[in-house]
Amino acid sequence: MIYSEKLKNIREINNISQYDLSKYLGLNKKVYGQYEREYVVMPIKHLITICNYFNVSIDYLFNLTDTLNYKENNQNLNKEIPGTRLKEFRKENKLTQESLAKTLNTSKSVICGYEKNRYLIATPFLYTICKKYNISADYLLGRIDNPKYLDK
Repeated sequence: MIYSEKLKNIREINNISQYDLSKYLGLNKKVYGQYEREYVVMPIKHLITICNYFNVSIDYLFNLTDTLNYKENNQNLNKEIPGTRLKEFRKENKLTQESLAKTLNTSKSVICGYEKNRYLIATPFLYTICKKYNISADYLLGRIDNPKYLDK
């Protein structure tokens, strides 16, 4: 499980129902329930909205850190940053698009699409990169500038 346990816990601590959160996201309650139980993977855009709503980091939801939130975070997603940071990360770690694609069990064209900001990285791919390389999801998405790498 990537985020389901923490997401449910945060929602319940804040006394918010699945119905209310699904309305806030503009979703059907059944769809949100499937996201929360990870029967269907929640898209990054919804995870960011939820993190902003509850003032928590994606790293916390992904169980990459015990830090609930970072002091300075950008709640507005700049769609240019994730691709640029993914490419910088890949080069810093001497990874080719092909080798990163192989790690994620996808194609080079998907990695290229992320790096050219054609679309946001898929939640499972983001989680895999962050878990394997100990890099912050919030950093890769441009929500924070520091820390880049995590100490759990």
